[in-house]
Amino acid sequence: MFRGVQHINMDAKGRLAMPARQREPLLSQCAGQIVVTIDTQSACLVVYPLPEWERIERDIQSLPALKPAVKRFQRLMLGYATDLELDGSGRMLLPQPLREYAQLDKKLVLVGQGNKLELWSEALWLAEREQALQDSGPEAELPDELMSLTL
Repeated sequence: MFRGVQHINMDAKGRLAMPARQREPLLSQCAGQIVVTIDTQSACLVVYPLPEWERIERDIQSLPALKPAVKRFQRLMLGYATDLELDGSGRMLLPQPLREYAQLDKKLVLVGQGNKLELWSEALWLAEREQALQDSGPEAELPDELMSLTL
């Protein structure tokens, strides 16, 4: 399970070091083999351990591709999916198209999401966080799915 929010840096070539707290599960679960793709709902990237991605990929491919919205989703999620491997120092090199999509620069934020990690530009993450906090204030109406949670 990936948890927490961590601020990290990326160099000019697109290399970043996975923090030890996230690197250890990735090395033990999948020998550092990961898949990075775009999030179709937000300007961020999603990092999956390879076995988790393979399960999701099968689910995506089994969707009815004759529906235009499904086809667009498949095209983006599968099209941008990129196999990467953490090197011996726990670093990875993000390809330029992925960096451009998520508007990644030097300062990044890695956000644990249970079975995956999100990778955000720091500026976009701070804006997203502020919006989420505003949208979930005391007067916010929560979806039924959230009302059933016991926290």
